[in-house]
Amino acid sequence: MSESSAQPDGQQAGRWITVTLLADSANAEALSDALLEAGALSVDIEDADAGTPDEKPQFGEPGMPVAVELWPHSRIHALFDRDADYATAMAEAAEQAGLTAPPPYTTSPLDEQNWVRITQAQFEPIPVSKRLWIVPSWHDQPDPAAINITLDPGMAFGTGSHPTTRLCLEWLDSVIRGGETVIDYGCGSGILALAAAKLGAARVTGTDIDPHAMDAARYNAERNGATLELLHSRDNIDHTADVVVANILANPLTVLAPLLCGLTRSGGRIALSGILAAQTDMVRAAYRPAFELEVAGEREGWVLLTGTRV
Repeated sequence: MSESSAQPDGQQAGRWITVTLLADSANAEALSDALLEAGALSVDIEDADAGTPDEKPQFGEPGMPVAVELWPHSRIHALFDRDADYATAMAEAAEQAGLTAPPPYTTSPLDEQNWVRITQAQFEPIPVSKRLWIVPSWHDQPDPAAINITLDPGMAFGTGSHPTTRLCLEWLDSVIRGGETVIDYGCGSGILALAAAKLGAARVTGTDIDPHAMDAARYNAERNGATLELLHSRDNIDHTADVVVANILANPLTVLAPLLCGLTRSGGRIALSGILAAQTDMVRAAYRPAFELEVAGEREGWVLLTGTRV
């Protein structure tokens, strides 16, 4: 039974009512579909064990097996209009999902809020180093004298907050001295390419498989007054670089090893990220004998591998 006894007569405040319940992997999807058919405005499912040792990844990286079942313990949130008869909807959904009775659930009111401001509050300026900051457009620059990259969260990966991006940014900050050629393979939002350009690289090329990422990188380059050469990954890059950086995932990095080795000039440097600590040996093996990669940094279980082209 519901822990809240409020009924759809407007006794609870709020414009909407959120109904929350737990389900196992066998019933979660059927219950969610049935709740939508019964009148829920929206439904989402999350891992009830998230943040615990029992948390289960739902998506594998390219080349790895993909999970075929939802989490063993799922938490379902169904959103109803305040005046909706959610108790009846729960009974109908349970019957349609083949359950003998509605599972226990709780309810809570949800008011209209400034969702934009709430979202923006999750992103603060990021100090990469004393001279390099990543700053959302709605924030003042904490240090106007520093190199400030204006970047907002969007459709492309790369806001600077993820550990793998931070590792790459810190590495670029330590190796770019000015005048280098740089290739950012899998550029996403363009954050690494932008950092290289703003730190003084003479020529920076970014490439990605996702057209939306290319659009985001192009927009961010214009916003930051940076010059980037942006290419789709199906296009050939016609030059080698002093510095190659790729923040993707371990399996794509392994597949791309011959290409990335070939894009790095003799004596040039490479940085690879998106690699879990347990995947280090696999990636290192793929880049031999061109590189003898070393772990240059580690953050929250992710490692940065770097090396110099033989």
